[in-house]
Amino acid sequence: MKKSVFLFAFAFLAIMAFGQKKENGTIFIEHPAIGVVTEFEKSTVAGDSARIAGFLTDDFKSYNGTTSNISDSGTNKTAYLNNILRYSRELDYFAIDQFPGSYPDALVYKKDNKDGEPVVQDWLMIKGVHKATGVKLDAAAQRIYFLTKDNKIKRIINYSNGKVFEEIFASYSNRTNGKIYNHHENINTIRKATYALEKGDIHKSLSFYSDNAKFYDINSEWDKTLSKAEEKAFLQKFLNDFEIKSIDVIGYPDYLEYEMNDGREVLSWWKFNLVRKKDKKAIVLPVHLSSSFDEKGKIVAEIAYYSESLLTK
Repeated sequence: MKKSVFLFAFAFLAIMAFGQKKENGTIFIEHPAIGVVTEFEKSTVAGDSARIAGFLTDDFKSYNGTTSNISDSGTNKTAYLNNILRYSRELDYFAIDQFPGSYPDALVYKKDNKDGEPVVQDWLMIKGVHKATGVKLDAAAQRIYFLTKDNKIKRIINYSNGKVFEEIFASYSNRTNGKIYNHHENINTIRKATYALEKGDIHKSLSFYSDNAKFYDINSEWDKTLSKAEEKAFLQKFLNDFEIKSIDVIGYPDYLEYEMNDGREVLSWWKFNLVRKKDKKAIVLPVHLSSSFDEKGKIVAEIAYYSESLLTK
């Protein structure tokens, strides 16, 4: 009996806890504060320093919402103006758009808001091309604007991904990203795989690829790939339709061993000398291969660049 009473009481408390609701203000889809924020963002794009300053209170502060510094005292009005004006000065095609599918909200809280001051939440796309480095800025951001009762902006909290700015800063100086080899075991592998195909030995050619290798074709849809089994069928059809007279290397392959992301890539250029079997037409097909390797020397992905129209016309 005690157990039943306890379970009933627990269930009742759970229902009460989850069922309680209490309003804490109103959300507006139209509000004068939204208009102020919209005009403020337009002034930012225009680089109008006087107008931008006119929207801000004298004691204005901005904060980085993603900072790990819990004691961050924020950025004052003068420093914020200097920072925000850099966008219009340093970017070509600078624009601030709504994030697709979003719209700003104005919130007027009841609790701890005796003056009825509004808060505007906005979801944005910051766009442009950095003039000095050519880095493209196409970044999502969320801004929370805190306004006074007479709709002056007193505080902004900005949430954004700083990776693109890191790329801009890094692009001001030259740096290396690994080594380029003109002789390497991975280059040897590409040669062996390509010349096995020249001899019609598909089995040996594909033996240099991992079992889960992915094959990309520049003539296919962007995200379409072939498995190793599908590539085998593709190559067999190719050999059924064309006689390979020879495959000649153009220049020499490069093996790139990147520092970033631990990348390993062989770039190679070839001339496929073919005869189309159905009409005996001779075809010279330029092919570029970009072949990705794992640490064991197996090819795990490959993109083939060539003109499919040369094979059909």
